[in-house]
Order: sequence, then C-alpha cells, then structure tokens
Amino acid sequence: MGGRRYVARGVPGGYRIWDNKVRRWWGDHYELCPDALLAELNGAGDPARLTALLKRYRALKR
Repeated sequence: MGGRRYVARGVPGGYRIWDNKVRRWWGDHYELCPDALLAELNGAGDPARLTALLKRYRALKR
C-alpha cells in the first residue's frame, strides 16, 4: 500500500498539485485548495467528473 499519487502543495499565492509518480506539477495554480479534485484524482478518476471539477476550480480563480 503506497501513498497518494496526487497531493496539494502550498506555493506562493495558493496551491499546485504534485504528481508523486512522475515527480512533476500537474494542472494549474489554484488559489483555494482543490480537495474535491484531489479526491477524484486519487480515487475513481472519472473523466466527466474531473472535467467538471477542473472547470469549477478554474472559475474560482476569476
């Protein structure tokens, strides 16, 4: 049993998602911690749900 693949890390001005498997940043910079997005990425990974969550968190930046 390993750790989570995707984790949120605090960066100046907000959060970014770190991919532990490929050791690089995933996605955009977020002002609020994307908890629901992280749960979906580490869980089922349903493409329709991921798309909806990405749109939601991008809209919060505006």
